[in-house]
Amino acid sequence: MTMTRQDTETQQHTDAMRTMSGLEDARASVRLRAALAAGTAPDPRFVGTLVERSATEPEFFVRDMLTWALTRHPVSLTLPALLGELRSARAQARSQALHTLAKIGDRRAWPAITEELLCDPDDEVARSAWRAAVVLAPEDEGPALATVLATQLGRGGHDTRLSLSKALVALGDGAAPALHAATTARDPHVRAHALATQRLLCDPDAGFEAAVEEAKRVVALTGAPITDHENRADR
Repeated sequence: MTMTRQDTETQQHTDAMRTMSGLEDARASVRLRAALAAGTAPDPRFVGTLVERSATEPEFFVRDMLTWALTRHPVSLTLPALLGELRSARAQARSQALHTLAKIGDRRAWPAITEELLCDPDDEVARSAWRAAVVLAPEDEGPALATVLATQLGRGGHDTRLSLSKALVALGDGAAPALHAATTARDPHVRAHALATQRLLCDPDAGFEAAVEEAKRVVALTGAPITDHENRADR
């Protein structure tokens, strides 16, 4: 039997409601299928629910599918919703919005990548901001972005430092002045991280682990933190 236009619209509405309900299901497998469905058959009604779910979804693989589903929707709908999430008090909301903005890659989002986000106290938010900034920043903003990113050198554990190094290396020669300045920092952890990143900038194939170990040896050989007098002498 041939379906009428009304029948088709009714079925589409039913499917959309089922998808949105699935996004809130207690079972991760159901949420994953719902996110896949939302991206396979995009519908403006899904955008708000996808963004809201991204802020609270506990499973990484479901969050990844939610991001994919959002990239399948018109930027005119997703961009305003995601930019609004950057002001959320919930760290995951900020982090996931930044991650999705980086995947979408629309540079109209660049002005929203503030220094506050780049220096966010939550490591996951900061890491997402670094990645998004590198993707969204206009080329002429590279040196200024590198200067801000360099203030975060020495921060956090291995994964956080690796993320920051990757972001700085991605900026290319624009990051060189900021990294050079950081190699004379008082904090030995900052100096080591700057030296390791500098090595990767010169030789991307060196590997982060090897660059870090080499930087640690260099810092250890230099002894005590550099004094103001020594800093002036180096200039």
